[in-house]
Amino acid sequence: MQTFFQTDTGKVRQHNEDSVGLFRNESDIVLAVVADGIGGHLAGEVASRMAVNFFEAEWKNTSNFETPKEAESWLHTIVNQLNTNLFIHAEQNEECKGMGTTLEAVICTPLYFTIAHIGDSRGYLKNSEGFKQITDDHTLVAELVKSGQISQEDAVIHPRKNVITRALGTEETTNVDVKTLTWEEDDLIILCSDGLSDKVSYQQLDEKFKDENPIEMIGNDLISLANDLGGEDNITIAIIKHGTSRNEKG
Repeated sequence: MQTFFQTDTGKVRQHNEDSVGLFRNESDIVLAVVADGIGGHLAGEVASRMAVNFFEAEWKNTSNFETPKEAESWLHTIVNQLNTNLFIHAEQNEECKGMGTTLEAVICTPLYFTIAHIGDSRGYLKNSEGFKQITDDHTLVAELVKSGQISQEDAVIHPRKNVITRALGTEETTNVDVKTLTWEEDDLIILCSDGLSDKVSYQQLDEKFKDENPIEMIGNDLISLANDLGGEDNITIAIIKHGTSRNEKG
């Protein structure tokens, strides 16, 4: 598998509250994690970094995942433990009160990938059928669209579009979306924070991934585009390409 990951502070904020990591275990299975911290400077940075570090540490203890059920069970277990860790840390450290983080975590095997999702960071899949979003935003605006109260077009400019309804670490327990999909040679999985998806439209992403450029070029171009369009938020992306070659960038 070819991989790329990068995070950028953007053009406005002084600190980066996003964290990203990409790890391989002893069976060469890939785990990618994108976390966008909430709770303000320090608290957000702490939450997202704790999330990525915890996944990295636990990943070292894994080997092969024979079935999707095993991957899904592992993600559920790790997310629940991480949520507890974050919640306790916030309770015990005054400067971290109210901290939390979004989460995209994907386990990539040669036959399938399993993705865990909380918040408004996103997962996308590019395959022979096209480009599509594979996660549902946990936001107020997404709920309004789902219930038919506003249109998808209204959602893009809604003044409360960044109000999230679910995060990791803000409550004693959490509810994570976990699902498994199959993928094939040359398919791409893309994880990103809302600093990218809020600035670069679905159509622009679709067009960019139609190109046959190397994934590191596409990733860097997308970060530059988000910055050119304002760069008001931190910008993070991870790309995993199914294939036999190994080419890790970050």
